[in-house]
Amino acid sequence: MRLPVTPTTTLWRDLRDRVRRQSPAGRVIVAVDGLDGAGKTVFADGLAEVFAETGDAVFRAGIDGFHRPRIERYARGRRSPEGFYLDSYDYPTFRRVLIDPFRDGAQTAAATGFQLAAFDVVRDAPVESQWVTAPLDAVLVVDGIFLNRPQLRDLWDWSIWLDVPFEMAFARMALRDGSDPDPDAPANARYRQGQELYLDEARPREAASVIVDNTDLARPRIVGHG
Repeated sequence: MRLPVTPTTTLWRDLRDRVRRQSPAGRVIVAVDGLDGAGKTVFADGLAEVFAETGDAVFRAGIDGFHRPRIERYARGRRSPEGFYLDSYDYPTFRRVLIDPFRDGAQTAAATGFQLAAFDVVRDAPVESQWVTAPLDAVLVVDGIFLNRPQLRDLWDWSIWLDVPFEMAFARMALRDGSDPDPDAPANARYRQGQELYLDEARPREAASVIVDNTDLARPRIVGHG
């Protein structure tokens, strides 16, 4: 079913067309990066839907499906910003069960299975393996924080940075999670400072293919390129 025409869906279709001009066939991986609370999941879901409108085989994954166990995430302390940035996600598993087999499937006629999630952070336990396959031409849309860190950049054919101020991001998280909306609140220090480490080290705005101002969810707009 085709999505209605709105400023948001028009932008999604524009981005889809840009990706397809660069990569008209084969396996394509698109990353949607941004602060926690930037609107990444909804944006990535919509982007996947407009790819599907044109008949693409589309798959969705989030880096949140590849958390590390709690004991590892908090090894540096429950309040550690470094721990949040460095220890939240299991990137080797992410590459091994999703990215690498998705890529490998474009090189062979044999079906290569991949896994869209590996860990349930709420249960703090691995999920039951569910392997899926794709045709030779397929799109994978991945959303999450820290996706343009240096060791991941080579994974993406295209990446989007959703730009919102910290104040807006934490206000949205407060509505979503019941957390403190003040970015400077002590309870938010781990998350704000961890993301500041990422911004300083990785410079994700510069690494992204395109920068989208997502402050107004009803009217996102392209404001730059990496």
